[in-house]
Amino acid sequence: MSRTRTALLAAMALVAGATGSAIAAVPGDAGAAAVPCTVDYTVQNQWNTGFTASVTVTNHGAAKSSWAVKWSYAGNQKVTSGWNARITQSGANVTAANESYNGTLAGGGSATFGFQGTYSGTNAVPATFTLDGVTCNVDSGGPTDPPDPTDPPPGDRVDNPYDGAKVYVNPEWSANAAAEPGGSRIANQPTGVWMDRIAAIEGPNGKMGLRDHLDEALRQKGSGELVFQVVIYNLPGRDCAALASNGELGPTEIDRYKSEYIDPIAQILSDPKYASLRIVTVVEIDSLPNLVTNVSPRATATPNCDTMKANGNYVKGVGYALNKLGDAPNVYNYVDAGHHGWLGWDDNFGASAQLFKQASTAEGATVADVHGFIANTANYSALKEDHFKITDNVGGKSVRESKWVSWNRYVDELSYAQALRQELVSLGFDSKIGMLIDTSRNGWGGANRPTGPGATTDVDTYVDGGRYDRRYNTGNWCNQAGAGLGERPQASPEPGIDAYVWIKPPGESDGASRVIDNDEGKGFDRMCDPTYGGNPRNDNNMSGALPNAPISGHWFSAQFQELMKNAYPPLS
Repeated sequence: MSRTRTALLAAMALVAGATGSAIAAVPGDAGAAAVPCTVDYTVQNQWNTGFTASVTVTNHGAAKSSWAVKWSYAGNQKVTSGWNARITQSGANVTAANESYNGTLAGGGSATFGFQGTYSGTNAVPATFTLDGVTCNVDSGGPTDPPDPTDPPPGDRVDNPYDGAKVYVNPEWSANAAAEPGGSRIANQPTGVWMDRIAAIEGPNGKMGLRDHLDEALRQKGSGELVFQVVIYNLPGRDCAALASNGELGPTEIDRYKSEYIDPIAQILSDPKYASLRIVTVVEIDSLPNLVTNVSPRATATPNCDTMKANGNYVKGVGYALNKLGDAPNVYNYVDAGHHGWLGWDDNFGASAQLFKQASTAEGATVADVHGFIANTANYSALKEDHFKITDNVGGKSVRESKWVSWNRYVDELSYAQALRQELVSLGFDSKIGMLIDTSRNGWGGANRPTGPGATTDVDTYVDGGRYDRRYNTGNWCNQAGAGLGERPQASPEPGIDAYVWIKPPGESDGASRVIDNDEGKGFDRMCDPTYGGNPRNDNNMSGALPNAPISGHWFSAQFQELMKNAYPPLS
């Protein structure tokens, strides 16, 4: 297709009128195959203040199991109702996502939906349409999103917020750490501040609220730069595959999540008083990956995760949070991306990246609202495994065939995070996105830390003898025995990595080892019981959990001592 013809097609999309239509393609054009998708937007009926429209999207690329069409109005049009698509609008930006019954869009296949809207003045047809971030109606459409007029101008944020900045030390965590024997050695390390329920915003039971922390951050900042790390963690139906960290909101309470949780946090973070802080948000850990790995028909499926996939509230909640929080020019959103022992397999890796893209373009969000992603939050996966590689072979068998690796593509968090970053860029995220890796509990030091490869007797002996990560299985996540503090927080440690961070404060429990009544909505998960023999999510291994643990988020002295004892690099 010539550039002249491409320009003509783009211009034709500007046609307006009572029966206006954005022309999707020129029939018979030999170059039409270069167009990744076409959209035909037709105003069918129009009156003084309203109109109805029909939209047909045709996919010229690979088959899709879900889709979303986006456009932006130049006028004041407002969508009031729709059919055959879930249509949402934020300002001038409209997103039409598939319903559960029409998500499949084959290569060459089309889907049609419609809506009713209002307007005043002119009712111009939108000029540009995208399908899953790719521009339609022009050849070689690149990954783009309609601009969000509430987003800050490009350039307002620095490339890496951690470069040249101190990071906030939470005085409440610091006091707990300093009160432990030997804890003063790390009590000045920066950790994340967790907003794990609505009450945390104001501060429950005499604890610091969000404004209290931000005011303290200003004091710590002084005349230099300072990063404030806050965890956004209260989705409806939270942690659908785990009971220890279930939240206060039920699966359908998406409106409460928006109005009582995200909106107040966004209002506080956008206060001009805090404009000099670099605010890093860690958005909803352990949520989106569950929609890939723990839903039917997989053996690891749970009814709660099936519910959350069906109602879409994880995707809606994350998108809404990114959109609202991303409006402040000093906020840097990092989306949770699981860890290599969760998403590193072939059937999880690409599907998860696609889901991250879907959530990052839901509820008015765009990829511009995402500054990066974070791996290994509150987990234990080793940063680097030095004594074996995924390409090694022993006795004619690949390391991937070992029981520990179990056909995963990655053996540690650094290789996983760097690869996932490249995958996400290929899907349309900015090429400058950075990764964070939580190293708060993945040091695996102490007397049992291997100093070289395992024996080459067989592939399992080789891997097990050389691996730093001493868990029974990478699916084990609760209060792991033998774990140690990992690399200390630092900026720009590796290519593509914005920082090593301690988002999970060491010494705060992952969950209770027995049933403990509480008013925080947190249940008892057998994966926190040291006597538990496992389930399909950890290949039916023992849980590896420490005994006598309190409910999640509460101080666990024995765990803190374990982490210091096994720290790597060692504590001095």
